[in-house]
Order: sequence, then structure tokens, then C-alpha cells
Amino acid sequence: MIDTHAHLTALDDPEGAIARAREAGVTRILTVGTDLDDCRNALALAEKHEGVSAILGIHPHNAGNAADADLAELRELLAHPKAVAVGETGLDWFRDYAPRGPQKWLFAAQLELAAELGKPVVIHTRAADEDTLATLSGYEGVAVLHCFSSPHLLPTALERGWYVSFAGNATFPKAVDLRLAAAQVPADRILAETDSPYLAPQPVRGERNEPAYVTHTFAALSNARGEEPADLERQIDTNASACFGV
Repeated sequence: MIDTHAHLTALDDPEGAIARAREAGVTRILTVGTDLDDCRNALALAEKHEGVSAILGIHPHNAGNAADADLAELRELLAHPKAVAVGETGLDWFRDYAPRGPQKWLFAAQLELAAELGKPVVIHTRAADEDTLATLSGYEGVAVLHCFSSPHLLPTALERGWYVSFAGNATFPKAVDLRLAAAQVPADRILAETDSPYLAPQPVRGERNEPAYVTHTFAALSNARGEEPADLERQIDTNASACFGV
């Protein structure tokens, strides 16, 4: 199995989390950097551990202080052979931790960077779906809708051929709409993630999330899709390899 989106650097024991993931059958993890220091730490973990790769970007929460020089350094970090995607990037009108203008500028700049480098882009969108779609309107590269939580975006995602990644919130009892959405995603476009240490799945809800717990999300997705768990695990592994080159 693969966890396609985890924040290992936000865990107090990333080494232990990687070991527990392997014990649970999660042999590949994509760890995500959210600012330049975090990206460097993510790459250090990826260099140290087989089966760990890095997604590098500047999160919309950190857009307020981002500048051209940061994008230049991000470009250099993305040249690393274990850097497999740009992100997470996007728009967050829910928290509004950064002004909206800088968020839009940074999102567009990272889309340009992904296109330039030929890498997929991992999208964060929260309470900003229409503006997110508007910014993506001219983007022709590979995109992943991370921690998918907006079922009304699904028709556009399917039309554009984007990957749709489901996290632990798809296991919550009230998340019927997310499980219905998961049932509609084509087999070759579905992904699974933890977004750890956030959004622990229902069976471990209230605990700190970690990559080993992606098994619970796989179980919920396979049930929603009426598929055998082992079949879905193989399909998502294939999808992740196609998307991220891992």
C-alpha cells in the first residue's frame, strides 16, 4: 500500500511512524513539505528511507511571506531525484492565514513551476473551490485533488482527468457524500492518503494520525466502491506510480 500524502515532518517520531507503516503493509509514503525549511526536512527523510519520496511546495497558509527568491529555491529543491511533485499548493479561504492576493499569486506561480518541470501538482482547496478552478483553467499538467472534500468538484475533476485523493475524513459516519464520490471516480484516477498527522480515520479518530492508518481509508473506499480491498490496493499503487513516478 501507499500513503500518497503525509506530513512526516509534523510528527514527533517520523522514524517510528515509517516503521509502523511498514509493519501495517504501507511500503511507500509521499511526505509533503509546506515551506522551504519543511521541504528540506522532507527531502532529508526521503533520502534516508527507501520507499519515502517528497512532495515539495509552499502551502497557501505560508503565502504571505513568499517571494520570487523562494520560488527559485523551491525550483532547486525540486531537482532532487526523490522530489516527485509540486505542492501542496492552492487556495484556502477558510482559515485565511495569508491574504488572498498572495495566495493566488503563489498558486499560479507553483502551477507554472510544475508545468516547467513536468511534475504533477498537488492541490489544496478549502472554501475556495470556484477560485481554485479558475486558476486551474489554463493548467494542462497532471493534478491531484488532495484530501478530496468537495463532491461538487468531481465532474470537473473527471472531465479534466485529475487524480482524486481521499483521506481519513472519507471514513467518518456523516461523510456519505465523499463515499458516493469515491464510488464514481474511475479506477485509474483514485488515490488514498492520510494527510497525517491530521484527520485520523474513524476507527482511530481522536488519535494522532500516521501513515499506518491509511489502511482504514483503503477499507472504507473499497467498501464504497464494492471492490475487494486487495484489488483496490493494487489499483491505487498502480495509479500512484503513474502519477508520481514512484
